[in-house]
Amino acid sequence: MPIAFDEARTLLLTFPGAAEDFPFGPETHVFKVAGKVFAIMGADSGRPANVSLKCDPDLAPLLREQYAAVVPGYHLNKAHWNTVVLDGSVPDEELGEWVAMSYDLVVAGLSRAVRAGLGVR
Repeated sequence: MPIAFDEARTLLLTFPGAAEDFPFGPETHVFKVAGKVFAIMGADSGRPANVSLKCDPDLAPLLREQYAAVVPGYHLNKAHWNTVVLDGSVPDEELGEWVAMSYDLVVAGLSRAVRAGLGVR
Protein backbone atom coordinates (compact mmCIF):
# COMPACT_ATOMS: atom_id res chain seq x y z
CA MET A 1 0.00 0.00 0.00
CA PRO A 2 1.47 3.42 -0.92
CA ILE A 3 2.39 5.83 1.83
CA ALA A 4 -0.29 8.51 1.95
CA PHE A 5 0.54 12.13 1.25
CA ASP A 6 -0.44 13.12 4.79
CA GLU A 7 1.74 10.38 6.29
CA ALA A 8 4.75 11.54 4.26
CA ARG A 9 4.08 15.17 5.23
CA THR A 10 3.88 14.22 8.91
CA LEU A 11 7.17 12.28 8.65
CA LEU A 12 8.94 15.25 7.03
CA LEU A 13 7.78 17.57 9.80
CA THR A 14 9.06 15.32 12.62
CA PHE A 15 12.68 16.37 12.15
CA PRO A 16 14.11 19.06 14.47
CA GLY A 17 13.56 22.53 13.03
CA ALA A 18 11.63 21.24 10.01
CA ALA A 19 9.28 23.82 8.51
CA GLU A 20 6.87 23.71 5.58
CA ASP A 21 6.74 26.49 3.00
CA PHE A 22 4.89 27.09 -0.28
CA PRO A 23 7.17 29.28 -2.44
CA PHE A 24 5.94 27.63 -5.67
CA GLY A 25 2.22 27.73 -4.85
CA PRO A 26 -0.19 25.65 -2.77
CA GLU A 27 0.39 22.38 -4.65
CA THR A 28 4.12 22.18 -3.89
CA HIS A 29 5.13 21.61 -0.28
CA VAL A 30 8.73 22.61 0.43
CA PHE A 31 10.33 21.35 3.64
CA LYS A 32 13.26 23.28 5.05
CA VAL A 33 15.57 23.24 8.03
CA ALA A 34 17.22 26.55 8.93
CA GLY A 35 16.01 27.93 5.61
CA LYS A 36 17.62 25.13 3.54
CA VAL A 37 15.48 22.74 1.48
CA PHE A 38 15.66 19.05 2.37
CA ALA A 39 12.47 17.83 0.64
CA ILE A 40 9.90 18.94 -1.91
CA MET A 41 6.59 17.13 -2.12
CA GLY A 42 3.79 17.45 -4.62
CA ALA A 43 0.70 15.66 -5.80
CA ASP A 44 -1.11 15.81 -9.12
CA SER A 45 -4.76 14.88 -9.31
CA GLY A 46 -5.17 11.22 -10.12
CA ARG A 47 -1.48 10.38 -9.69
CA PRO A 48 0.51 9.23 -6.67
CA ALA A 49 2.30 11.92 -4.68
CA ASN A 50 6.02 12.32 -5.10
CA VAL A 51 8.83 13.60 -2.92
CA SER A 52 12.20 14.93 -3.98
CA LEU A 53 15.01 14.22 -1.54
CA LYS A 54 18.65 15.17 -1.36
CA CYS A 55 20.86 12.11 -1.77
CA ASP A 56 24.50 11.14 -1.60
CA PRO A 57 25.68 11.55 -5.22
CA ASP A 58 27.28 8.08 -5.20
CA LEU A 59 24.05 6.46 -3.98
CA ALA A 60 21.54 8.41 -6.11
CA PRO A 61 22.09 6.51 -9.40
CA LEU A 62 22.09 3.16 -7.59
CA LEU A 63 18.65 3.86 -6.11
CA ARG A 64 17.38 4.82 -9.56
CA GLU A 65 18.60 1.48 -10.92
CA GLN A 66 17.04 -0.45 -8.05
CA TYR A 67 13.58 1.19 -8.04
CA ALA A 68 11.47 2.29 -11.00
CA ALA A 69 9.76 4.79 -8.67
CA VAL A 70 13.06 6.64 -8.14
CA VAL A 71 14.04 9.08 -10.87
CA PRO A 72 16.47 11.99 -11.14
CA GLY A 73 15.31 15.01 -9.15
CA TYR A 74 12.62 16.91 -11.01
CA HIS A 75 13.93 20.43 -11.78
CA LEU A 76 16.82 19.83 -9.35
CA ASN A 77 20.53 18.98 -9.52
CA LYS A 78 20.27 15.40 -10.77
CA ALA A 79 23.55 14.37 -9.13
CA HIS A 80 22.29 15.28 -5.65
CA TRP A 81 18.51 14.85 -5.77
CA ASN A 82 16.11 11.98 -6.46
CA THR A 83 12.36 12.19 -6.91
CA VAL A 84 10.47 9.23 -5.44
CA VAL A 85 6.97 8.40 -6.64
CA LEU A 86 4.98 7.32 -3.59
CA ASP A 87 3.29 4.40 -5.35
CA GLY A 88 4.05 1.81 -2.68
CA SER A 89 6.92 0.13 -4.53
CA VAL A 90 9.56 1.53 -2.16
CA PRO A 91 9.30 0.04 1.35
CA ASP A 92 8.23 2.62 3.94
CA GLU A 93 11.29 1.87 6.09
CA GLU A 94 13.64 2.56 3.20
CA LEU A 95 11.81 5.75 2.29
CA GLY A 96 12.14 6.84 5.92
CA GLU A 97 15.90 6.24 5.72
CA TRP A 98 16.12 8.37 2.57
CA VAL A 99 14.18 11.19 4.23
CA ALA A 100 16.57 11.07 7.20
CA MET A 101 19.56 11.05 4.84
CA SER A 102 18.24 14.10 3.01
CA TYR A 103 17.72 15.95 6.28
CA ASP A 104 21.16 14.90 7.58
CA LEU A 105 22.92 16.01 4.37
CA VAL A 106 21.35 19.46 4.64
CA VAL A 107 22.01 19.76 8.38
CA ALA A 108 25.66 18.76 7.84
CA GLY A 109 26.07 21.89 5.72
CA LEU A 110 24.80 24.19 8.48
CA SER A 111 27.07 26.00 10.89
CA ARG A 112 27.91 24.39 14.22
CA ALA A 113 25.92 27.09 16.02
CA VAL A 114 22.80 26.48 13.92
CA ARG A 115 23.10 22.71 14.41
CA ALA A 116 23.45 23.24 18.16
CA GLY A 117 20.34 25.41 18.12
CA LEU A 118 18.47 22.54 16.46
CA GLY A 119 19.77 20.10 19.04
CA VAL A 120 21.62 18.04 16.43
CA ARG A 121 25.33 17.45 15.87
